[in-house]
Amino acid sequence: MLKLKFPWDYRAPLPVRLRGSELVQSPMLNKSSAFTAAERRALGLEGILPTQVNTIEEQARRVYPRIHRIRRSLDKYVALAALQDRNEQLFHRVLWENLEEFMPIVYTPTVGLATSNFSHVFERGRGLWITPDMRGRIREVMQNAVRRRFVALMVVTDNEAILGIGDQGAGGMAISVGKLALYTACAGIHPASVLPVSLDVGTDNQTLLDDPLYLGWRQPRLRGTAYEELVAEFVATVAECYPGTLLQWEDFSKNNALAILDRFRNSVPSFNDDIQGTGAVALAGIYSACRVRGDSLADQRVLIYGAGAAGLGIYRQIHAGLALDGLEGSAIRQKIAVLDSRGMLVDDRDIRDAYKRDMAWPAAAAAELGLADPDGRDLAAVVGAFRPTVLIGASGQAGAFGEEIIRSMAAHCEQPVVLPFSNPTEISEATPADVLRWSDGRALVATGSPFEPVEINNRRVEIGQGNNVFIFPGIGLGALLSEATTISDAMISASAQALAGVVTDAELQRGLLFPSISRLREVAAAVAAAVMRQAAAEGIATAEHSDIEGCIKAAMWEPAYTEYIAAE
Repeated sequence: MLKLKFPWDYRAPLPVRLRGSELVQSPMLNKSSAFTAAERRALGLEGILPTQVNTIEEQARRVYPRIHRIRRSLDKYVALAALQDRNEQLFHRVLWENLEEFMPIVYTPTVGLATSNFSHVFERGRGLWITPDMRGRIREVMQNAVRRRFVALMVVTDNEAILGIGDQGAGGMAISVGKLALYTACAGIHPASVLPVSLDVGTDNQTLLDDPLYLGWRQPRLRGTAYEELVAEFVATVAECYPGTLLQWEDFSKNNALAILDRFRNSVPSFNDDIQGTGAVALAGIYSACRVRGDSLADQRVLIYGAGAAGLGIYRQIHAGLALDGLEGSAIRQKIAVLDSRGMLVDDRDIRDAYKRDMAWPAAAAAELGLADPDGRDLAAVVGAFRPTVLIGASGQAGAFGEEIIRSMAAHCEQPVVLPFSNPTEISEATPADVLRWSDGRALVATGSPFEPVEINNRRVEIGQGNNVFIFPGIGLGALLSEATTISDAMISASAQALAGVVTDAELQRGLLFPSISRLREVAAAVAAAVMRQAAAEGIATAEHSDIEGCIKAAMWEPAYTEYIAAE
């Protein structure tokens, strides 16, 4: 029996207490012209709406062309947000039917623009805002904001490390809102059961602090013990008042991201998408490339350019994958080289971050490759000496994978795998067209942001998008349906294997290392199933399901109106 309680059984008639204009003004309940004649009589809507009754499909056909015709991406984002603020169910219908067109608007790359312009395009408050002056009374604030609504899932950010553009203060709420829209579109998690959360603890972005229209907590960013106590109070409130709610941590600085993940992962079911989701996506991309080349993960030499949260997550997932292949200790470590802004991580240099020391090579091993000089371990030198078969960008450094780098890699590898994952688009380490040109069309490429297909050597190469949207919706759905007490590392690894497994041979032949965006619901279901099976195998699932696929199918909401009946 499905234990997870969505706010209502969306296939059964829904009792509604609101009447008249109050009902029409409720974004989650508003059906606008789709209220039936019987509903209009019962709910006090007669005379408020035009006489004709539409279906949700007819409404979508009316709304879509208006948004499609908008030329500027930020204006299109604002138009979609306005639709969500008027009629949330219709918004999800339009997004669901046009996911390939609108996903780059509600999420990467346009959401980056929306984040940096948040205070200038703001129209309506959405989600939960926690500020430092609420310490000691977060429970009261949260209960006032959420009231009696069931919340299954929260995406929580402190806004400090947004995509590749850094501290955006209050604007980070746009990321949480966008992620949750994709949870609904891809995994079918009902929009009434999700909550975007901003831990608005200030900003060190002086441009924002000087902006008279800035909407956030207008103070330097809270740090140290006061910050830790605020986060701890928030987590304790969620655990006490909303047990079983899943938290996705999003866009925290790398040090806070690691500390929060490690401290609270067993207090509430939670995971960090920037670390774990990115790692799973990268590993899945490598698995796909191995299918194309006919080799295995153990045959690869992986170079990760960027040692922040994303780089760490990628390292950890590849490390776990190699361990599953039977490799151990130093044999694993020397399959993966990691570079930060100062060059390759080697233990003979000063490395302040403990997590970076875990990724560092022994100096003797580096010397064996001809990299004994700490000042001679830049990207070009490491590519020449390490001879990677896989190059992954998580640096936020636009153009870092230049012609010299790609040609050097292609000289020793017949089909080099190049994954410039930094996003939004303008900070990608390379463009697919350049990578393919410099590798004579031999490279296998996927990117963090969407790119158009490339024509080269009389063939058309489609560019797969290594986007976390292939991972996090399925992890969330699987964890919720299994009622997992924690999100284990093995559950994350299972999600990577599931993602790689749904890529078809036809997609690989077209150049795609990841599935088509049009298949996101199918992907989310496959990932969720793998996560549920792994949770059950580890004994951390508290719900039992004899038919996992059937359970997933039954739980996934599709944007369609249900019948409303008057409640007293």
